[in-house]
Amino acid sequence: MSDENKPKKPSAKVLAWPLFDRIVADGLNDERRYRNPWCRDAEGALQYEPDYATLERLLGVPLHLKAATTTGVPALALDVWLAYELRRAGFEPDSVWPRAEHPRILPSTISALLKALPKKQSKELLERLTKEGNVRDVTASSASILGKNYRKQVDVIMADWITGPELMISTKRMDSSYGKNAPNRVEESYGDAKNLRLRHPLAALGFAFGLRNDVFDKEGDTADWLLDLLAKLGREDDAYHATCVVLMEYGPGVAPVPDDGGDDEDRLAAAGLEEESEDEDEPVDVSAVEVSMTLAQLPAVRIDHDRTPPNLSPARFLATMVNHVLDTTPVNMHVEARRQRREAMTPNRST
Repeated sequence: MSDENKPKKPSAKVLAWPLFDRIVADGLNDERRYRNPWCRDAEGALQYEPDYATLERLLGVPLHLKAATTTGVPALALDVWLAYELRRAGFEPDSVWPRAEHPRILPSTISALLKALPKKQSKELLERLTKEGNVRDVTASSASILGKNYRKQVDVIMADWITGPELMISTKRMDSSYGKNAPNRVEESYGDAKNLRLRHPLAALGFAFGLRNDVFDKEGDTADWLLDLLAKLGREDDAYHATCVVLMEYGPGVAPVPDDGGDDEDRLAAAGLEEESEDEDEPVDVSAVEVSMTLAQLPAVRIDHDRTPPNLSPARFLATMVNHVLDTTPVNMHVEARRQRREAMTPNRST
């Protein structure tokens, strides 16, 4: 068989999506609902309680696949979790990208059309949208947003035709080569924040950084510098509204994410200088049994809460982002998200 006739080997991202989707689906209860993430602490103050167990499972997927940085899968684990948390918070599922199913980015107008069409026509249109990769100018694998001066790929976004972008989160991840890569990642994120914030001043803008916790043992000075700078990025009036760090601790014998020295973002495509691949995330058929067997073998990952600075905790980050969206929109918008937050403010709420 010639090389041209050989089946194309699925990319790491294509292999990762069925695993990510099952993990996220496991966060639903028997009524296909998420548990309210809002609760009260011992002093009665309202706080956001992230689903860290789901995050730890998601972080095991790129390790199992041995996916290098340039595949996008290591950072994608963070993206999927943050989008999952926004859906847990009560925001419209189809408006939070990446979605929990293919296509990962689906304009809200198309989603509304699918719901409004007769059942047969809705099914036909949905099949057209999902049977292969992406439909040009309709669905996509990633979101590229125009900032003040240039377009920028945003990893997690909530947007609608009426409102425009309401929430944008950029994610970065480092598992090794900290001193070599940290300055570049932070400098890029600072410039991107200015670019996006100046065109979308009311949108909640956040930055989440995934960092393996062996950095404290290998390059302690770099760790201190990086955490200090991340905190300062969240205090700038014209940059991020919130920043956070996800400190990852691998289980014994777990091999790190391969460091291929590259970045996971196609900057030319994000800037609109070349077309994004339309079939990059074309789904593959994987049986439920295969997915279950793979998930049972995921490497162990734990979130290091003890060394996470309180001002950079994912819980504080998510609370800030959700509250900012609700505080900058009319009370008749995001009704479910408001209901969940209000429910947690009342005593003896049921979960």
